[in-house]
Amino acid sequence: MAAFTLHDLEKRVQDRAQAAPGPSYTRTLIDKGVAHCAKKLGEEAVEVAIAAIAEDRGRVVAEAADLLYTCSSSSTRAASRLTRSKRPWRNARGKPSGREGRP
Repeated sequence: MAAFTLHDLEKRVQDRAQAAPGPSYTRTLIDKGVAHCAKKLGEEAVEVAIAAIAEDRGRVVAEAADLLYTCSSSSTRAASRLTRSKRPWRNARGKPSGREGRP
């Protein structure tokens, strides 16, 4: 089985963003706007933290996957405002986070 990449995730989100709003959770999330997407992103991040505190590896993995998906969905909605690009992950790759070199 081939590795699933951020590029694959980005493509999946873009495809789902074009779907009809009813059956597509992604489209519904995006249509609710940047503020709603940001709130959902925060909720997912907290769920990852709670799973990590509980030292539940399976839950951390599942919640981290949700976080990445939500982040990608949120980026799709906000891309034109924040990055002026249809490829938000491509813009993030290779950019220093400001944390490099820190222990």
